[in-house]
Amino acid sequence: MGRGRIGVSDSVVAVGVAAILLVTGLSGQRSATSLDLPGYALLAAGGLALVARRRAPVAVMAVTGLCAVGHQAAGFDVPAVAYLFAVYGAVRAGHRTVTVAASVIMLGALPLAAMASGLHDTGEAFAQARGALELAWLIAAGAAGEALRQAERRADEAERTREETARRRADEERLHIARELHDSLTHQISVIKVQAEVAVHLAQKRGEQPPEALLAIRDAGREAARELRATLEVLRDDDRNPPRGLDQVPELVQRARMTGLDAKLTIEGRRSDLPAAVDRTAYRIVQESLTNVARHAAAASASVRIDYRPDTLLIRVEDDGGTASDTPPAPGVGLLGMRERVTALGGHLTAAPRREGGFTVQAELPVDQLS
Repeated sequence: MGRGRIGVSDSVVAVGVAAILLVTGLSGQRSATSLDLPGYALLAAGGLALVARRRAPVAVMAVTGLCAVGHQAAGFDVPAVAYLFAVYGAVRAGHRTVTVAASVIMLGALPLAAMASGLHDTGEAFAQARGALELAWLIAAGAAGEALRQAERRADEAERTREETARRRADEERLHIARELHDSLTHQISVIKVQAEVAVHLAQKRGEQPPEALLAIRDAGREAARELRATLEVLRDDDRNPPRGLDQVPELVQRARMTGLDAKLTIEGRRSDLPAAVDRTAYRIVQESLTNVARHAAAASASVRIDYRPDTLLIRVEDDGGTASDTPPAPGVGLLGMRERVTALGGHLTAAPRREGGFTVQAELPVDQLS
C-alpha cells in the first residue's frame, strides 16, 4: 500500500473512532455539568490523534491514554476505544515494553479518574473503569499488533531470502560462464603459445635469431593465459594472483616494442597510494590502447604518458597511425569497455583522432574521493 493510501486509511480510522466516541458520549444518560464541553473535546481529540499512529505510535498512545483518563474524570462513561487502537499500533511498531507499562498505568488511573468525577462511589468507579478498558480488550489489541508485526517481519525475511538466493544464483551462473569461457579460450591460446614456443625453439636450435614478432606472439600467449587464470580466480575470490596495475605498464610498453612499434613511456609527478580500482583501470586502459594500436592503427610509434596529480591520475596514449582527424572513432568493444570502467569511477575518457594524424586516448581518473 502506498503512502498516500496509508495516510487516507489512517485519517478515515481517526475520524471514525472520534465519531464513535462522540456519539457514545452524547447518547449516555448523565446530568449536564460544566465539564461537558471539555469532555467532548477530549473524546474528539483522542480519536483524531490516531491519524499519527504510524508516525509516532508511542506519542499517540500517550495522548489517547490521557484523553481517556480526562473524559472519565469529566463523567463520560465511554470505552477507551482510541487507546486500544493506539495499543495495537504501538505493539505493531515493536514498542511492547512501553505499551505494557502504559497499560498498567491506565488500568490504575481510570478508576481514580472515575472517582474524581464525583458521580460514583468507589465500587461504581472501579466498575465503570473496568467497562471502559477491560483487560481482555487490552490483551486482544496487543496480541493483534504483535501477530501483524511478526507476519510483516517474516514477510521481510522471506523477501531478503529471495533476493539473496537470486543473487547467489546469479553469482553461480557468472562463475559457470567464466569457467566455460576460461576453458575454451585457454585451449585456443595454449595452442598458439605452444606453436610459437616450438617455432622459437627450432629457430634457436638452428642457431638462428627468432623473429621479434614470433617472440611477441609467444609472450602474448603466456600473458593471455595468465590473465585468464587471474580473472577466474578473482571471480572465485582468490587473491593469490591479484589483477595487474600500473607497476606492470612498463611490461606492456616493452611487449609493444617487440612487435616493432616505437613505444615510449613517460611518467610525471609523484606517485602516491592509489585505490585498487583506479590502479587496475589505468592498466587496462594502457593495455587496450596499445592493443588497438597494434591491431588497427598501422602506426610506427606510440607514446604512453602517466601523470600523477594531487587529485587526478591522467593516462594518455597516442599513436601516429593512419587515422585522419575527421574520421570518427569506431565504437568498438574495447573502447566501450574503457569508457564504462572510467565512468564507473567518476572519471572522464576522451578517445578521438589527432589533428596531425593518429589517435589519442586520454583518461582522467579521480583518486581523492576513492581513497
